[in-house]
Amino acid sequence: MNTSIKTLALASSLASALATVSVPAANAADMTGKEKCYGVALKGQNDCAAGKHDCAGKSTMDYDKSSFKLVPTGSCVSMKTPHGHGMLKSM
Repeated sequence: MNTSIKTLALASSLASALATVSVPAANAADMTGKEKCYGVALKGQNDCAAGKHDCAGKSTMDYDKSSFKLVPTGSCVSMKTPHGHGMLKSM
């Protein structure tokens, strides 16, 4: 009986760990009414993979032109940063 309790506890822990694996922020549901805007995200506030990093929140510099942030559709190119305006394509 002790072995089955340990097995159940281990299985529960594994299931919990797998449930917390991050999901990319740019899935289809998140994209409704949104567009990817490059060069506007602050350090650690990007929405997904780009350049030297592999996931959301991993950018290491402000206004990285290869990192995007999801913004309302039509607002990207009007966003002004210290380095220029937002862009719809990565540089």
